[in-house]
Amino acid sequence: MSELLEIKIPDIGDFDGVDVIEVLMSEGLEVRKEDSLLTLESDKATMEIPSPENGIIKEVRVGMGDVVKEHDVVAILELTAGSADAEVTEPTEAAVEPDKEPEPSKAPEAEPVREPAPVAKVQPEPNTSGGVLPYASPSVRRFARELGADLTRIAGTAKAGRITRDDVKAFVKQSLQGGAQSSTTGGLNLNLPPMRELDFSKFGEIETQALTRIQKISGPVLARNWITIPHVTQFDEADITEMETFRKTNQELAKQRGTKLTPLAFLIKASVAALKEFPRFNSSLSNDGESLVLKNYFHIGVAVDTPNGLVVPVLRNCEQKGLLELAAELAEVSQRARDGRLTPRDLQGGCFSISSLGGIGGTAFTPIINAPEVAILGVSRAFMKPIWNGMEFRPRMMMPLSLSYDHRVIDGASAARFTRYLADMLADIRRVML
Repeated sequence: MSELLEIKIPDIGDFDGVDVIEVLMSEGLEVRKEDSLLTLESDKATMEIPSPENGIIKEVRVGMGDVVKEHDVVAILELTAGSADAEVTEPTEAAVEPDKEPEPSKAPEAEPVREPAPVAKVQPEPNTSGGVLPYASPSVRRFARELGADLTRIAGTAKAGRITRDDVKAFVKQSLQGGAQSSTTGGLNLNLPPMRELDFSKFGEIETQALTRIQKISGPVLARNWITIPHVTQFDEADITEMETFRKTNQELAKQRGTKLTPLAFLIKASVAALKEFPRFNSSLSNDGESLVLKNYFHIGVAVDTPNGLVVPVLRNCEQKGLLELAAELAEVSQRARDGRLTPRDLQGGCFSISSLGGIGGTAFTPIINAPEVAILGVSRAFMKPIWNGMEFRPRMMMPLSLSYDHRVIDGASAARFTRYLADMLADIRRVML
């Protein structure tokens, strides 16, 4: 009897379900371990489900557009020679016999046609006011909630009036242009004129390039955050001369541990110290705007530039980790981000974000707050600068800091104190241990 293995959805974080956007397998397909079988999408992350072993796909149980959750069985794999030992599960159907040549005197029996399972008709859900909720899948409802879009005001374009993600995006786009008034703009009537449609080919040769999936999803979210959150940016400089000396001195130790000690690891430790000193920065504003949710954990998001766009994976419990451990985790999660292998959980639960352009250049910028966080730190390239010490000018390595904050939660004086405290931590990283 062939060994059959159920391929299941792994841990996908706190989501009830994620969308299947690509099915890369079919019945009878021979696959090798780590070959991609499915692509799932949620928020700004896409996740590929690899084959756990070498084998042949005997049954596919999902299709494009399906919503799956953790531990769902998506396929049955018949293991082939060279597969590692694995937990083998017998499917509910009769076991599949190995392929055999049919006997000359007998024609091969036709495989019985399996009747498709009846599809339950989705009925609109009743709401408390006696009406019905709009017809949309759970993933679309979640997507609309995250953008602040009211589904009762969106007309569905799919069959039977079903609302799709594209319908939600179109509604948000119209709202931002002033054509509709919704919670996406915080109830503001911006009354903006629509963008003019231009034929750019009249002015010269052009080419059209499609946005990546990440850019399409993150664009409306960034626009919402910029419009609904009153941003203010506080600028400062940190003297990292001693920090750089310490970092370079310990680079060989980091290499022995299989990692590289970067300034970003120091920024994370200093940020955690600042968040402890100023708890208001480690909070989120409630949806009704009446209270603050103060957090007693320290999960730091780090912006990573990938070929498909910017993503912000979250490093958890940073207060419990040393510099070398943070450096190793940074390298690992950044590589997974560039390879498109982040899971939805990797992007959840952030308290405070850091966007570092120090490896590229610039002197300052205004980062957009990653709601529901209330602040984000931007870092530009460090440079040598003469600093007066009371007796003489001495060259010092200075790192530009750009702190954007939600002015509904944080006032300017607090932001100035926060950046100064952060700069002091970076100037002498030993203070983090006090």
